[in-house]
Amino acid sequence: QVQLVESGGGLVQPGGSLRLSCAASGTIFRFHAMDWYRQAPGKQREFVARITSGGFTNYADSVKDRFTISRDNAKNTVYLQMTSLKPEDTAVYYCNIPGAPAPWGQGAQVTVSS
Repeated sequence: QVQLVESGGGLVQPGGSLRLSCAASGTIFRFHAMDWYRQAPGKQREFVARITSGGFTNYADSVKDRFTISRDNAKNTVYLQMTSLKPEDTAVYYCNIPGAPAPWGQGAQVTVSS
């Protein structure tokens, strides 16, 4: 059974930074692309970023040039470095495997507020 555990969320002021982590177990991590998603209160879950098994990345327009996705295959972990955070980035952030989704983890709450 694949398990995904997100961490690193918190409260940050506008313009601040956070780094989220997603640790995966129960799968051969290095073979999979990995996605980050987010869900704001009252809204549908939306795509944020993807990193392929080969390290290629793409981003939602709303986070491009502010967020960076990366991975450490030795640690079975994918990261999301978030900078220049805005109040509209407030959401619960989740990771998952595109095309072969695992059960959703508990997510990491990110709150951007002064």
